[in-house]
Amino acid sequence: MLAGGRSARMGRSKADLPWHGSTLLRRTVGVLARAVDGPVVVVRAAGQSLPSLPAGVEVRDDDAEGLGPLQGLAVGLAAAGTDVAYVSSTDLPFLHVAFVRRVLAAFDADTAGEAGPDVVLPIIGGFRQPLAAGYRTSLAPLVAGLVAERQLRPAFLFERCRVVRLDEPALLADPVLAATDPELASVVNVNEPADYRAALAQPAPLVTVQPGGALVPAATLAEAGFPLADHFATVNDSPPIDDPSYPLVTGDTVHFHPRHSPSRP
Repeated sequence: MLAGGRSARMGRSKADLPWHGSTLLRRTVGVLARAVDGPVVVVRAAGQSLPSLPAGVEVRDDDAEGLGPLQGLAVGLAAAGTDVAYVSSTDLPFLHVAFVRRVLAAFDADTAGEAGPDVVLPIIGGFRQPLAAGYRTSLAPLVAGLVAERQLRPAFLFERCRVVRLDEPALLADPVLAATDPELASVVNVNEPADYRAALAQPAPLVTVQPGGALVPAATLAEAGFPLADHFATVNDSPPIDDPSYPLVTGDTVHFHPRHSPSRP
């Protein structure tokens, strides 16, 4: 994911923006980690300070200033170590696991013997979403070459490779995404302070908390109701989780397990 933008309209680093007791970068990184099988790579500006990140997140420096998202994309694709990568900006507070998985699934779609896509590009409301899209990591040299030629708009890349475009009906053909993010809020970003305030005013995701089965608004495990000092958690079918900043999304089932069984008489 790309964290090195100037955030000029926001007036401060978007990565550090508080979000439900955590940060916007921590949330986005955590959602991506839940959605993909490989590593999560954060590309930052050289020397940029980042908020606390989970163990295992890799950080790469983008030493070239002022060259826009294609430069960060080149750095990230070269570092990914996988065949395909989901590329995200930092400022997507409503990104859903199901959206990321839907985009990446398009790489595996039957192409009737033809070569598969190089890019899976969502188009929502008539707008392309290059920073909420999937890319083959083999594109890294092509992207770097475009940057060297100062062809810095993503459109120059899309002209030179195979692109599958996913509009709203194509995205929402996935029943899980349709049920959990029907408005495709996964691509809503926050560019200005007013956007950030409006995002904070939105209700937290609704999750089911076990034991008990209550529906609870909670963006993180810390908000889901049980103290992690006394419990550990599993989310859906995950391994045990102890991190209170672990991000939750609509449709999750959180099960809290006591750390110690009650004493028997």
